[in-house]
Amino acid sequence: MHKLLIILFFLIITNSSTYSQETSNKTSKTEISILFIGNSLTYTNNLPELVKKYAKQKRIRIHTKMVAFPNHAIEDHWNDRKVQKLISSKKYDFVIIQQGPSSQYNGRKMLLEYGKKYSDLCKINEAKLCYFMVWPSLHNYHTFDGVIKNYADAASINNAILFPVGAAWKNYIDTTNNKKYYGLDGFHPSIKGSKIAAKVIVNLLFE
Repeated sequence: MHKLLIILFFLIITNSSTYSQETSNKTSKTEISILFIGNSLTYTNNLPELVKKYAKQKRIRIHTKMVAFPNHAIEDHWNDRKVQKLISSKKYDFVIIQQGPSSQYNGRKMLLEYGKKYSDLCKINEAKLCYFMVWPSLHNYHTFDGVIKNYADAASINNAILFPVGAAWKNYIDTTNNKKYYGLDGFHPSIKGSKIAAKVIVNLLFE
């Protein structure tokens, strides 16, 4: 396994007790509410619905709402001001944010700075912020380490839960040389890729 992935999974394991303590009260409820905020990487194949279906297999009831538009970053959503009203309604136990790969400086800065805004608002409204780590296009596969690092750093710095979907994709692709998680355009997820994302999210929330 790639050295960066080993470090990432080590961080997740060592912090799992913290995640469990912070989420145990929420995940023990009879029904969990999750707000998904993102773009086409979230709404392609309807990831929230896949999360709901996979959780149901584990006899966990989840209510989801998705706010996702093409090419939207978390800054765009914040400036639209719709998500603040949703989070402030106190209806959601978890808020999952996602933007593009964010391997470069500007993307990292946005994950950190706007992630803090979301984190602060979530704390006030008794929700837990989560980052949905995505992946680069196949054309930019060489930037994958930057994607993983920036999402992991943002989640750690903002005391949020990290769903390392991108890391799971990279580990699978590097191990098998099979790119079936990518769709035909070499960027958006195939249905298999979205199903893996749903499993990572549910398994980490309800381990």
